[in-house]
Amino acid sequence: MPSSFSCSVWKRCGDGRCLLTPAPLHRFGSLCSFCSPTFACGGNVTGDSGVIGSQGYPGVYPPNTKCVWRITVPEGKVVVLTFRFLDLESDNLCRYDYVDVYSGHVNSQRLGRFCGTFRPGALVSTGNKMLVQMVSDANTAGSGFLAVFSAAHPHERGDQYCGGRLMKPSGTFKTPNWPEKDYPAGVTCSWHIIAPKNQIIEVKFEKFDVERDNYCRYDYVAIFNGGEINDAKRIGKFCGDTPPAPVFSEGNQLLIQFLSDLSLTADGFIGHYKFRPKKFPTTTMPPATTTQPTTTRPIPLKYSAALCQQKCKRKGTPESHYCSSNFVITGTVITAVMRGGSMYATISIINVYKEGSLAIQQAGKTMSTKIVILCKKCPSVRRGLNYIFMGQTDEEGRGMIAPHHFVMAFKAKNQRAFNVLKTKRC
Repeated sequence: MPSSFSCSVWKRCGDGRCLLTPAPLHRFGSLCSFCSPTFACGGNVTGDSGVIGSQGYPGVYPPNTKCVWRITVPEGKVVVLTFRFLDLESDNLCRYDYVDVYSGHVNSQRLGRFCGTFRPGALVSTGNKMLVQMVSDANTAGSGFLAVFSAAHPHERGDQYCGGRLMKPSGTFKTPNWPEKDYPAGVTCSWHIIAPKNQIIEVKFEKFDVERDNYCRYDYVAIFNGGEINDAKRIGKFCGDTPPAPVFSEGNQLLIQFLSDLSLTADGFIGHYKFRPKKFPTTTMPPATTTQPTTTRPIPLKYSAALCQQKCKRKGTPESHYCSSNFVITGTVITAVMRGGSMYATISIINVYKEGSLAIQQAGKTMSTKIVILCKKCPSVRRGLNYIFMGQTDEEGRGMIAPHHFVMAFKAKNQRAFNVLKTKRC
C-alpha cells in the first residue's frame, strides 16, 4: 500500500487527495505539478478501494524479497483486483520473479501467478479477503507492478465482476452481461463449487459462445478437479459456440475459470450445476483443449500392454524420425501424473518444429501442450527437465508417445542443430 506521497511542486486536488498516478495535477503556464505514491513491501490494506504496488515502484524492485499484501473489504462483498501495470522478469513458468494472487488470506485458492508484462483481466475473490504476494530472486528486471482493488457485490450484473464460492445443492453461473450483451474484454472469473464430502458435482452448459480458436488460446473456459487452478487436474478447456458435454467431478470440489483477453468477445455462456451422490456413474472427460464436445477414446489397454513389454531402447535420429512424426517440439515437463500404466504430462513448449494436429494452448507468450507417454517408463522423462518430443496425436490433439517414437534430452547448445529440422522436406 502507499506509505507516503512524494510530490514535486505539488498542489492538493480539490477534494484534498493526491492523484495516484504519477500524472499532472495542475498546469500553471509551463509548470506541471506531479504527485506519486511511495510503496512499501507488503502490508494490511482495508477499505472499499485502494492501490498497492511493488516496493519502490515505479523504480526497479529490489532483489531477494518476498512482500505480502493482505486486502480486506467490508463483509458481504468481494475483492476485485486489476493490474494497471506489470513488468517483472519474464519466464515461461514464472519461476524467478512473480506475483501470486489468492482468494483469501489463509489456505486459499490461488487465482493466478503472473510475471513478464502480460496483464490478466480483473481478478475476483470468493469472499471479502484477498492476498497478493510478490517474490523476487537475486536478479531483478523491471519496475514491478501497480494494482488497484475495490469492493463489489458478488455476481454484479452489467459489469466485469463474476465468480464466487457456490455451495448450494444446485445453481447457475454465467458470464458478465449475460444475456443482454457480449461479455467484456479482459475478464477473469473463477467459480469454486463445493459439495458435501460424500457427493460429486455435475456441470452442464445451456448456452455457450466463446471466441473460437483451434487451441482456445484467447478466450476460454477451463474446468479443474479440486479448488485451485492446477493443469494436472484440468478436466477440459473449451471455446467456440458448441456447448461442452456434461462434466462430472472426481471429488466434491470443482473450479470453473473463465478468461477473456483484450480483443474479440462473444455472447458468453450460462451453465448449471447440481450435486450428485458419489455412487453416480461419472464420465469425466480427460484433459483436452477443444471447440467441440469432447468424447473420450481411451488408449487400448491390450495395445499399450503389448507395447510396454518390448525392450526400451531409443533408435534412429531426429532426422530419421522427423517425417514419420505428426509433431516435433522441444519443451519442459512441468507436470507428470501416472494413470494406469501411462504418464500424462504437461509440456511448456520451448520451440515448435512441426505442429501437425497437436493441440497447443497459449497464455501470453507461454505455450503448452498435453502429452501421454503410453508406457510410463519408456521413454523415461522427469518433471523439470527439457526434451525433444517426436510422436503422433489422438483425435483430441493430445500428443501420444510410444516406445518406438523419438524422445531425447534437449540442451540449449543443440538448438542450432535442431533448427535444420524446420527446413527438412518430407
